[in-house]
Amino acid sequence: MDAKRTIRRILFTTVWLLIGGGILTLLIAAIGKKNRERCSDYTITIKSEHNNLFIDEKDVLELLTSATNGAIKGKPMSAINLRRVEELLEDNVWIKNVELYFDNQDVLHIKVSEREPIARVFTTSGNSFYIDSTTKRLPLSEKMSARVPVFSDFPDKKNLSAKDSLLLKKTKAISEFILNDPFWMSQVSQVDITPERNFEMIPVVGNHIVKLGDAENIEQKFHRLFIFYSEVLSKTSFDKYKTIDVRYEGQVVAEKGKAMTKIDSLQLRKNVEKLLLESQQMESDTAFTTNSNVEKPMGKKDLTFPDNMSFLDSNNKTTNNPNPLKSTLKVKSNEKQKQKPKAIMPAKNGVNN
Repeated sequence: MDAKRTIRRILFTTVWLLIGGGILTLLIAAIGKKNRERCSDYTITIKSEHNNLFIDEKDVLELLTSATNGAIKGKPMSAINLRRVEELLEDNVWIKNVELYFDNQDVLHIKVSEREPIARVFTTSGNSFYIDSTTKRLPLSEKMSARVPVFSDFPDKKNLSAKDSLLLKKTKAISEFILNDPFWMSQVSQVDITPERNFEMIPVVGNHIVKLGDAENIEQKFHRLFIFYSEVLSKTSFDKYKTIDVRYEGQVVAEKGKAMTKIDSLQLRKNVEKLLLESQQMESDTAFTTNSNVEKPMGKKDLTFPDNMSFLDSNNKTTNNPNPLKSTLKVKSNEKQKQKPKAIMPAKNGVNN
């Protein structure tokens, strides 16, 4: 009985030794084959949402050969550390993400996702840089200049404080809204940052400044401004007011400016009419594609003042109401949002309509 058990143990051990030896032999052969196999070729693909290639195939190849210490084609596959190469490529400021892999034909595939500028920011000292959707600061490029909203008077600091980082996030929010609306991309010349860290928009058409305040409810602010453009300025002129304030919910407050000549006023009116028509044409011809977390630009069809929105001409203040802005805010903030459209226009010649 013991002899049979001993024989079975010997046979069992022998079988496992044979299996183990076979696996070891196969493993050694596979390692040897891998050491002998070489990269047969490579392909480089650069993904850019708006085709603004700030980094090209030549740049990627230079980074790749530097990371692998020589030419890629013909190099043993075992000598290419894909994880290390990926990390070195992603050290480049313009590269957001890299995917590397070999296919069955031993071809190395390099897929690069490029960072996309969404705003150009000028500092108080005149230096400038781009930012992407993560607010990462990107340098200017000799290859291409991105057509993005321009912001001025950002604090000139190498290391940003918490307040500076928050300001950059607000800049990003405003810029993303402008980028997704063809009308404002045509009308916004630049956005200035005030010492109080608020935002003021300088238009392409018109001699006024638009006070936006902070980046909260920026879509609603621009919508009120668009209504004001369509219902008021397009019927008068863009030279009538020097400041337009849309900071407060449900209100547009305008301050009169110096009158222009009749010819200049007529030309400005023609310019804004053209801008409005071009905007409508762009909206009908353009298919907007946005991320799921980005709201679609607000419609331009409803161009009448809602009932909870008032237009105040700051030059028409009365002695009975020395601060119409403040008192109107108290009333309007309690009104319901869904009411029939209605325009509240300024008093004429000291008489209320």
